[in-house]
Amino acid sequence: MSEAGFARLPSPPYYAVVFSSLRNGEDPEGYAAAAGRMLELARAQPGFLGMESARDADGFGITVSYWESEAAIRAWRDHAEHTEVRRHGRRHWYAHYELRVARVERASGFVPAP
Repeated sequence: MSEAGFARLPSPPYYAVVFSSLRNGEDPEGYAAAAGRMLELARAQPGFLGMESARDADGFGITVSYWESEAAIRAWRDHAEHTEVRRHGRRHWYAHYELRVARVERASGFVPAP
């Protein structure tokens, strides 16, 4: 991620995995450590392009990870350590989550001139 929290991405097409979640408040330190480890692992995966993430005070968060291909997404899904953290999350950290995968066809942005 860049300093402002925006992922620096190539021109489309690429894929976005949108993970929306509601934390249950259990074990915030363990969750933070696991989230940091997952980012470290994801960055090392072939096809990983970047990530953007935010969470509010009530525990609702959205993380969007960007990937070169559906094959790269499947490889990340099947990564052994990621699989174990997902299982742990369902048992201990999440009250609810939704996962969506989309192909990004167009992208635009705005940065004001200095």
